Amino acid sequence: MHYSSSHKILLVGEGDFSFAACLARFLGPMVNLVATSLDSKETLRKKYNGAMSNLKALKELGCTSIHGVDCCSMKQHIALRLDFFDRIVYNFPHSGFHGCREDTNFVIEFHKRVVRGFLRNAVQMLTMNGEVHITHKTSHPFNMWRIEELANEAGLRLVEQVPFSLWCYPGYQNKRGDGNKPDESFPVGACSTFKFKKMI
Repeated sequence: MHYSSSHKILLVGEGDFSFAACLARFLGPMVNLVATSLDSKETLRKKYNGAMSNLKALKELGCTSIHGVDCCSMKQHIALRLDFFDRIVYNFPHSGFHGCREDTNFVIEFHKRVVRGFLRNAVQMLTMNGEVHITHKTSHPFNMWRIEELANEAGLRLVEQVPFSLWCYPGYQNKRGDGNKPDESFPVGACSTFKFKKMI
């Protein structure tokens, strides 16, 4: 819906790389796509049943995968520090499980810290007309993250908010990524893709 083979695309915080594989298959072998994960390749192998096959598909389509990339410092990563992107995408950012409910204030602050760090890095990696996309739940307590405010702090403005549907991305399987069942999906419920551009 939001991506073209003419875009240079950076995907951040991939779980089993199923979103990256879905996008690459749709856009075709000429797509300039870089998909990253915080996990190492060996950790991915242990956590996700489909990760290795998705990574293989990406390689066959000419895409790049990079592991051990922290979204809060990705601008300094040796493989990314000189790159600029037309689209930087982070689906369902999350700081991990902290043994408390999602509506606990300090848990919300942990999540906001991750998003804030991501946005501060992403804004430095955009092309002139580039966009940062965050797909995020919009129901309580996730609306308490105040994604738009965090983007404004980083020098980004909201240009569009569109409903997100898994049906638009065949093969994409969102993953918990943390806890004792990292390979399980979670219900996305009401969620949107927030699109941001640099403030002029």
